[in-house]
Amino acid sequence: MDKLRRVLNGEEDENESGLVGQIVEGSTLSWGTRLKSFVACFIFGILCSILGTVFLWLKNGLILFAVFYTLGNICALCSTCFLMGPLKQLKRMFNPARAIATSVMLWKNKPLALLFCVLQFLSLTWYSLSYIPYARDMVKKCFTSCLA
Repeated sequence: MDKLRRVLNGEEDENESGLVGQIVEGSTLSWGTRLKSFVACFIFGILCSILGTVFLWLKNGLILFAVFYTLGNICALCSTCFLMGPLKQLKRMFNPARAIATSVMLWKNKPLALLFCVLQFLSLTWYSLSYIPYARDMVKKCFTSCLA
């Protein structure tokens, strides 16, 4: 458990020193605070994105859709920084285990946009769960037991 906390707090590299090391040491949060901040930021981002998606269906709501959906995605993506820290999150973003989740795109067709919005929410959730130990396994087992 101590090793897991060291990794999640960004202390896995013993060689880290200088300005970056001081910033990491001065900005560490407890695991509980990290999880609470992640959940709050993630939910706020998803709610903004859903609100933006609702605006997509209103007449001339494309600008509001773009603003709220973009704000929601940025907020939800930034929420993962609470779990690993911004530098490690950026480095690990293109890990092969997360490649599919980072590649979901949005198109101009409204039904397709709605489909990709849902897929993007799901991929962001799956991406975020990859930073919480054993979270993906728990979700897989939960869905397996529900479908069986």
